[in-house]
This record gives sequence, C-alpha cells and structure tokens, in this order.
Amino acid sequence: MPKITSVHYKKFEKFLKYVGCKYIRTKGDHLVYRCKDLKRPIIFPRVKEIPVYVIKNNLRTLNIDHDEYLRIISNL
Repeated sequence: MPKITSVHYKKFEKFLKYVGCKYIRTKGDHLVYRCKDLKRPIIFPRVKEIPVYVIKNNLRTLNIDHDEYLRIISNL
C-alpha cells in the first residue's frame, strides 16, 4: 500500500473541492473549508508542502480512508 506523502496546499484544495467542501475564509495563513455533512471545519496551512499528519487528521474528519484519498489525489 503506498504511503501518504505531503502535497502542495493547492492540490489539497482541489481534493477538498472534489469531495464537496466549500471555501469559507482565511484566518492568518490557514484556509478554512466546510462540508455540509461535517460538524467540524477542515483547516490546513497555506504552505508549500502540507505535513502528512495534517492530511491524515483532515481525512479522519472527512471519513475518507487512505486508499480512496490516494485514488482521488492521483487523478487530480
């Protein structure tokens, strides 16, 4: 099984839009996205490479598993 690696924040934004999240606001250097089914917002830093632990925490919030994430991100 391939590992999750860090990605550029713009690619992660494309992923979030693909799964149905909408941009809400920017607070400092963090972007805030919201999905209608979730109780918590998706928050990630606007940096060149988003750390793996941030991606994994957001995937847990989105209820998306490892394999599905890799399939979607490879097609973007």
